[in-house]
This record gives sequence, structure tokens and C-alpha cells, in this order.
Amino acid sequence: MKNRQLLMCLPIVLAINNASAQTLKEAVNITIKSNPDILAAINERQAVSKEIDQAKAGYYPTLDLALGTGWEMTDSPTTRNAGRGEVRLNRDEASLQLRQMLFDGHETKNEVLRQQFRTNSRALTVYSAAENTGLEAVQAYLNVLRQQMIVEFAQTNLEAHQRTHDQIVLRSDRGVGRRSDMDQSLGRLALAEANLMEVESNLRDAETTFIRVVGEAPEYLEQTESTYQLLPSNVDEAIAIAIENHPTLKYANFDLESARAQHATAKAPFYPDLHLEVGARSDHNIDGQVGTDKDVTAMLRLRYNLLNGGRDTARREETAYLINQAAEIRNNTHRQVEESVRLSWNAWQTVKSQLSYRKQHVESSLRSRDAYRQQFSLGQRTLLDLLDSENELFRAQTALVNTQYDEYYAIYRILNGMGMLLEGLEVNVPEAAQTVAVKQ
Repeated sequence: MKNRQLLMCLPIVLAINNASAQTLKEAVNITIKSNPDILAAINERQAVSKEIDQAKAGYYPTLDLALGTGWEMTDSPTTRNAGRGEVRLNRDEASLQLRQMLFDGHETKNEVLRQQFRTNSRALTVYSAAENTGLEAVQAYLNVLRQQMIVEFAQTNLEAHQRTHDQIVLRSDRGVGRRSDMDQSLGRLALAEANLMEVESNLRDAETTFIRVVGEAPEYLEQTESTYQLLPSNVDEAIAIAIENHPTLKYANFDLESARAQHATAKAPFYPDLHLEVGARSDHNIDGQVGTDKDVTAMLRLRYNLLNGGRDTARREETAYLINQAAEIRNNTHRQVEESVRLSWNAWQTVKSQLSYRKQHVESSLRSRDAYRQQFSLGQRTLLDLLDSENELFRAQTALVNTQYDEYYAIYRILNGMGMLLEGLEVNVPEAAQTVAVKQ
């Protein structure tokens, strides 16, 4: 009995058939493929990528066909000089025009760049959503395992109280027990039952959260182990990796580049635009003239806006401020990433240093409980002493399990803070998280 309970307090191994157990990697992989937040981010990224094609359309010619037929009444100097007065004719029109941009103040080029940067920003948003939702899945997975172990401890604690109560009842039946011992035993037994109900409710809550995040019920979860070997040697190295690798910081950089490209686009109206226009027209019965009127043109047309009320200047100044805004958002993101890594690292160091003391507490509580049992049977300890030792062991076991799983989660938090959670779990990033090549 002593060895069995001690093993329950040390790093835990569940006796489950590995063939049917779900691993942490599998749970996170299911989450990445099915979580609505990630799928929404993927669809946003794909939608923005189509704006690249829309922007590139400015490089290609446009071809417009216009057809018209109807009735026309003409009364003009031409018809009156011809002595015809009002002329009523059936009018037909047909035209075809090809227009090719030759120069537009680099508007098309900069707009393509802006949309490429926006697409890459959204791609990194997908990556970030996958990382953060993956961490939620990790937390949900660990919490289910945590609560399962606490339920086991609560059941064991209830069984111990039940055995003690049975002993008190037996003594009372023999006329050697005290009424106060019976009342005390009943009270502690009720408390143990209430504790079991509470932790079972916590387990159901953890399972509900698992279903929300992962998308399916947790069944036969495989025990995870500490992955501290994936971490760098110190917090400064972890921060350096995060600054280089974190998707949130990367997409903030792409947002800044997008703002700069937008500013360059806003300068286009200050340049003339030049187009090649080729057209053909064939009209019938136009402006009171009976017969067919045809022409073919090939023209270079330059257009240059000279005044529009200061709108273009205001737009250019607006985009300059947007660059400053994006830069400050990037700077704030830099601070948040560093803060996240430091907080996660500190949390890990704290729980890691607590583990040895938690284990010592459990071992000491276990030895005390066993000694109190023997002494109680010899009349050397009161019932209150024995029941207190049982509850102390339960609290120590619960605290140890909480600390163990807090350590596991802290490690995954650090990996997430460095932008390497999915890589550490060997889970593939969604394809939509891939960036597109940017051609300056």
C-alpha cells in the first residue's frame, strides 16, 4: 500500500493501452486542423492573397466592347443647313477600345507590394493563431490529466476515511468507542465526499474546455513528460530566439512594410499617367447623317491632374502617420514578446524549484500518516490526529500534481513565447501560414 501510493505522487504513468491513447501531439494536430479561430484566420489570409492578383491587373491591358442600338432625333445647324430640319433615324453604335498603362506614378507597383506585405502579415497571423490555439490545446490536455489524477487522490482519500469510519463504528458496536469519535469521523467522511464531488466537477469542466478547444471529447489521454530539453540555456537566449522567430513580431514587421508601400502608393497622383489607347468605332446613322461612320485610332494619352482641392496631399500625409502608427505597434509588440518570455521563464523557474519540496512534503506526509495509523490502533494517537494526517496527505498529493503540471505548462508557454510550440511538438504549421515572395 505504501509503495503504491508513493508511486502515485511521483512522475505519473497511466496504465493505458498506448495503441488507443491520444497523445498531446495528436490533440494539438486535430486542433490546428479543425479549430474555428484558425480556419477563420486561414480564410482571411486566402482572401487577402487575392488582392495581389487584383493589384497586378494594373499591369495588363484592358479591352472594352460597347454596342448600342436605338432611335435618335437630331435638329442641328448641319441638318437645318441641309434643309432637313428634324431628322429621325434608327441609330447603331459599335466600338472596341484597348488601353495599356505605360506609366502611373508607380501606383500599380507599390499597390502590388502593399498587398504582398498584407498577405504575409495575414500568413503570420495564421501562424500566430495556430501557436496560441495550440497552447490552449496543450493547457486543456494537461488540465484533463491533472484533474484525473486529483480525482484519483480524492477517491483514495475518501476510501481511507471510509475505512477509518468503519473502524470507529466497529468500536462503537463493541462498546469501546466514544460518541465524539463517531461524530468526528462522520464529519470528516462527509468532507471527503464533498471534496470528491468538487474535483469530479473540476474534471468535467476541464473536459468541457477540451471539447471546445480540440473539437472532440478527451478519451484515454496519454501521459506527457517534461520537455525542458527543448528550451535554451537561459532567458536571454530565449528572448533572442523569440525576437527572431515569433510570428506576432513578424506580422507586425510586415504591417509596417505594408504601411510604407501604402505611403508610396499615395504619391502616385503627383505624377502624370501615360497610357496607350487603341480603338475602333463603327457607327450608323449618327447625328442625323445617314450612313456608316468608322474610325480607328492609336493614341498615346498623358493625363496630369493639376488641382483637386488638396485631397492627394492630405492622403499622402495620412499615410505617413499610418507608418508611424505601424512602427509603434511593432515596437510595442517587441516589448510584449519579451515580457511574455520573461514571465513564462520566471513561472517555470518557480515551479521547478518547488517540485523537490512538494515531493518531500508528500513523502513526509505519507510516512506520518502510516505512523499515525499504527499509533492510533495502539491508542497512542487520537482520531483527530489520524484524520488530519489523511487530509494533509491529500493536500500534499494535490499540490504536487498541480506543481508538476504547472511545470509542464510553463515549458510549453516558453516555447509558445519563442514561436516554437508547434515545432517543439512536431506539428505541421497550416499551409496558409507560408509567406509569398516579395519582389521590390
